[in-house]
Amino acid sequence: MKSYLKTTAAALIAASTCFGAQSAAAADLDLSQPRDVLAAMRKINCSTIDAKPLVYHWSGNVWSRVEGEPDRLIFKVEGMNVRHCATVQDPVRGQGFRLVSRELMLFLDPVTGEKIDRWKNPWTGAEVAVAHVANDPVNQRPFFERDAEGGPLASLFRIQGERVFMAAEIPLFYPNPLAGDYQDYVGNQYHAMEIFDFAADRRTLISSRTDTANAILSWVRIAPWMPFMKMGSRPGLMVFNAMSQPVDGIEALPPVLRNAIAADYPAYAAPPPLDDARPNATSWTVAREGIDAERRASPPPARQAGH
Repeated sequence: MKSYLKTTAAALIAASTCFGAQSAAAADLDLSQPRDVLAAMRKINCSTIDAKPLVYHWSGNVWSRVEGEPDRLIFKVEGMNVRHCATVQDPVRGQGFRLVSRELMLFLDPVTGEKIDRWKNPWTGAEVAVAHVANDPVNQRPFFERDAEGGPLASLFRIQGERVFMAAEIPLFYPNPLAGDYQDYVGNQYHAMEIFDFAADRRTLISSRTDTANAILSWVRIAPWMPFMKMGSRPGLMVFNAMSQPVDGIEALPPVLRNAIAADYPAYAAPPPLDDARPNATSWTVAREGIDAERRASPPPARQAGH
């Protein structure tokens, strides 16, 4: 989640639009005003300049939680999201912005910190291939200064001294992409929660001379086992805990991420195009595509008729 991505200075300037018509002479943001709240949200998420890329990097741990046994540190993770934003307009909701991105997260050995591609499952004893998180795209619905009824955007910020905080809990509950058509009868909905806690320097956030807030982010994810683990119906959860901040381009990422992008994920050196209309990818939709591809390549033998 940074040379910014092979975009020339001339092309960037040509594609840029300063969000909210900010300039050196513009007033600082007033977080009691809906349009300024929107601009502050955009500065935390990306840049107020259209098409200017931003890279968020995160580093953290992944724990297992199984009823009746101690929690285990099963992976470390290094991840990145490369993104940019575009200004949009709506006749009812007014000015807004849309964020488009792609993200990569590598699973690492919890002791050595090295990228792992094979993993010995401590619960099943089986060795499995690790499917690192490579989601493309990860786009957001547009944010606007007014809601669908034309009411003003409510501020999500808490100001305390020289810090500004913004928290978001995102509960997820929907049909599991890896399950069948009978989940209303037998369960197996995808059930998880994402927690994002942002903090930024107040002056940097509201200043008319900055296009991004350079925010820090705490990310927690509580979710089912990753598909590559092949845990089947075994009970338990995974708890991801990581800290994140913007960095100065892809070159500023840790070597393990830079090497992976160069060797295996070259598209992740830049965000998707601003008009990207593809459906979002998740670890589960990507896993389904991979499993289906393996099955097509190696179809199972025909079953013998039974008695």
